[in-house]
Amino acid sequence: MLELVNTILEYGDICDHCLGRLFAKKSFGLTNEERGRSLRIAHALAYNIPYKPYEKGTCWVCNDLFDTIPYWAEKAAAAVQGIEHETFVIGTRVPPMMAESEEMLWSDLSLENPEPLKSEMNREVGKAVSALTGRHGNPKNPEVTIVLNIADDCVEVQIASLYFYGRYLKYERGIPQTHWDCRACKGKGCEICNFTGKQYPTSVEELIAEAPKRIFASDCGVLHGAGREDIDAVMIGTGRPFVMEMQNPKKRTFDIKELEKAINESANPRVGVVLESWSDKKTVEMLKSNKGHKTYRILVSIDDSISLETVQNAVSKLKGAWIDQRTPERVSHRRADLVRKRQVIDIGVLGVENGLYRLEVLGEGGLYIKELVSGDGGRTTPSLAEILAVPAKVVELDVVQVDGLPNIGDE
Repeated sequence: MLELVNTILEYGDICDHCLGRLFAKKSFGLTNEERGRSLRIAHALAYNIPYKPYEKGTCWVCNDLFDTIPYWAEKAAAAVQGIEHETFVIGTRVPPMMAESEEMLWSDLSLENPEPLKSEMNREVGKAVSALTGRHGNPKNPEVTIVLNIADDCVEVQIASLYFYGRYLKYERGIPQTHWDCRACKGKGCEICNFTGKQYPTSVEELIAEAPKRIFASDCGVLHGAGREDIDAVMIGTGRPFVMEMQNPKKRTFDIKELEKAINESANPRVGVVLESWSDKKTVEMLKSNKGHKTYRILVSIDDSISLETVQNAVSKLKGAWIDQRTPERVSHRRADLVRKRQVIDIGVLGVENGLYRLEVLGEGGLYIKELVSGDGGRTTPSLAEILAVPAKVVELDVVQVDGLPNIGDE
């Protein structure tokens, strides 16, 4: 090992930090600086030469970057002032020349146990920031990420999103689930959208996010729903499971039930929520992949004078049926043109209202209900219209039950 140290020292002046980093997995309980100093002393003893400590300001690898740890720690601590957080992690963007210098050493000498410069910088600055702020380093789940940009002499702060889980109810038709950019201007603002950049004045997402944006001093809220209802549908019954992601929140601490109250006061009477817990990104992924069953109540118009018994018989043929659905015409501009197979788990006629038939449908996640009735010009088969051999369409759709995640209170 000391022969390798001798070769490294022949490259030029190198600081104790960088020398120690090249043997980072040798021994335990030493800092890289202590390890490097020890190797330098051992080298002098082994080669019977005068011990020459490192002279500051001459390291050809890092240019004495590690002497600036207090500077970067103070800079990082100042950058997160006013941002509520308990955990953080440090990241370092190393100048290309520094990265190339150490990588050249690794390659030339076939080193097996080096620690990258940025790893030590992250750790040592992190310890210093923790001492200054009283906050704790947590590389796996940091609430704040502080990136040291060495070349530009600046600090970048990335705030982890804040998530909460619940169910929403939409009482008013004509409101989309999420914000839509204006189709004419793509969100830039034009006369058609009254320079709002929006296709619709508001959305479930915006109505729910309004109060949390203020409470958490957040830039915006992003709604992640367990599917979505049509814009002309209402979401009633037990509500639709969702996770709201608040981006760049400067505040993080708030009572979940007080948050629910604030949202309901703000979104009433168009939208309501029941909040169940704080959440995380993993739950968003689970929610998106979960294909829960959904229950609908619909009003159906049938273009012919058909008896209730005939309709009931036709509906009974759809119970338990597997439906082949090609992507509906109405969403073909934003969905891949595929044929999907979905099951009608249960379906029945509840009654007749002013010449319209009230049906209740329990379907597999992803089943298009309007097309199950109309047939969508043959793109969905079988359909109620196909079985009756007369046109039929949904004139009103209510979503009354959406399965959530079984491990978040939905069993």
